[in-house]
Amino acid sequence: MNPTIAARSRFDVWAPKAQSVTLVANGTNYPMVSREGSWWEAPEAPASGEVDYGYLIDGADQPVPDPRSRRQPEGVHKLSRTFDAGAYSWGDSSWASPGLDGNVIYEMHIGTFTPEGTLDAAIGKLDYLAGLGVQYVELLPVNAFNGTHNWGYDGVLWYAVQETYGGPEAYQRFVDAAHQRGLGVIQDVVYNHLGPSGNYLGLFAPYLTEGKSNTWGDSLNLDGPLSDEVRRYVVENLLMWFRDYHVDGLRLDAVHALHDERAIHILEEFAVETDRCAAELGKPLFLVAESDLNNARLIAPRSVGGYGLAGQWSDDFHHAAHVNVTGETVGYYEDFDSIGALAKVYTEGFYHNGTWSSFRERSHGRPIDPARHSLHQLVVCTQNHDQIGNRAAGDRISASLNTAQLAQAAVLNIAGPFTPMLFMGEEYGALTPWPFFTSHPEPELGKATAEGRLREFEKMGWDPDTVPNPQDPETFVSAKLNWTEQERPEQARLLNIYRELIALRRKNKDLHNPDFTSVKVSFDEDQRWLVLHRGGTAVVVNFADSERQIPVSAKKVLLSTEPGESMGDGTVSLPAHGTAIVKV
Repeated sequence: MNPTIAARSRFDVWAPKAQSVTLVANGTNYPMVSREGSWWEAPEAPASGEVDYGYLIDGADQPVPDPRSRRQPEGVHKLSRTFDAGAYSWGDSSWASPGLDGNVIYEMHIGTFTPEGTLDAAIGKLDYLAGLGVQYVELLPVNAFNGTHNWGYDGVLWYAVQETYGGPEAYQRFVDAAHQRGLGVIQDVVYNHLGPSGNYLGLFAPYLTEGKSNTWGDSLNLDGPLSDEVRRYVVENLLMWFRDYHVDGLRLDAVHALHDERAIHILEEFAVETDRCAAELGKPLFLVAESDLNNARLIAPRSVGGYGLAGQWSDDFHHAAHVNVTGETVGYYEDFDSIGALAKVYTEGFYHNGTWSSFRERSHGRPIDPARHSLHQLVVCTQNHDQIGNRAAGDRISASLNTAQLAQAAVLNIAGPFTPMLFMGEEYGALTPWPFFTSHPEPELGKATAEGRLREFEKMGWDPDTVPNPQDPETFVSAKLNWTEQERPEQARLLNIYRELIALRRKNKDLHNPDFTSVKVSFDEDQRWLVLHRGGTAVVVNFADSERQIPVSAKKVLLSTEPGESMGDGTVSLPAHGTAIVKV
């Protein structure tokens, strides 16, 4: 590590673009002096105590926040506040993370998980999640953004925890409480872009690279001039979650949007630094990438030229399961319109592994080497924040499917071979939508966001009249879970199926086997059934809307989602949309 970085004091700031920098701390101005590497320091600044502070760049009238700010009590345009991460007294010493082990992940958005929308309120639901049987809680991004509510992907200060969620100490309380209940925590982080309001990084240094934009704006400067310090800025943020907040794993948002042509890709650097931190802390730490590249190099060992990440998302599973359960085949779902597509994903991990993608109008992906990878390295779902929130109306599959179909989707995921992830409320068939929402205070930005949202749905063929205005406060309110829905008979029944499924996955060694070669699938496209064979256990699925006799020699039914199943001479009979897990 650069020795000048290691010796930083709490107000030092990297600002190679600045000709002068003045620290404003608790109302007093402290001229800063430049030292080696374009780092600026204020020798007379307060050495201790809580301080509200910011920086005047090149004689500006208004101070701007610290790029490494840990708190923004009055929002991302105002002063930063110091935070002593070491002051918290942790009570999670008995927690032992299992690593990315194939058990269930539960994805949640703090602002809509509870009526209060805070980390402390979410603590009140942790016993419920422990009872559900999930292993990890995955939080959508919590870093500071402009406004009062947001999906989380418009963050501009990556080191600060959003104040409306409770701030950094509330985050420590949440992780501590989760660990004490046997729940791990995964944090979703965004390193591929910054939000449109409150980003002052460009005043300090070339954090972004103009001309190398992605879907959301200018790309991070990972490989241009002065990119060493930019990379260190990101790596130190990654390590902050592990060291200061005791997080167990990170989900890396849209890594395909990270533009990096250096010999050591930033993802490999992330993996190396994470492994070093795990050795330092003496516990498992892991990274899971969201990527639409279908490239197993991300999770291949570094010894064979991979990046060495622990896991990555496989959207192909979602698409194949979604099509077969819902019948929807518009847009990127078109290629997955067969039971064979789901069978291929189960056995090969990706559907597009060098095949033609009609949505992209080109071939896509590459095969996974079954000898080199674990099934648990692929994180899959039948619903998540993107696949719900990026629909025109933000509608869940529970808005159009019955309980039998919802239970079938649950079995495809939780009894499948990969690491299953649920989206909050899915487990009881929540009827509340989860549309895209923002709270940009700037009218012109809010208007541009709403109009851009409408344009995004053109290729999917969805009706623009059904798209809620993301700036309307009611759009945000509509996304909050209604926990009283669990009291309804059908939703209570679905919740019980989820609990039984998760418990069965935990105790059944066949369902938890991480070996790619352990997966076999048989199916009938015309009769619309599929059997997932996992050693001495079989998952039998009837996608048809009438009863089917499915050729499986079963000894015992371990779990059934619909009444009316029966075992005959070498067959299992399932009612319409019925699903059963059987011992063979």
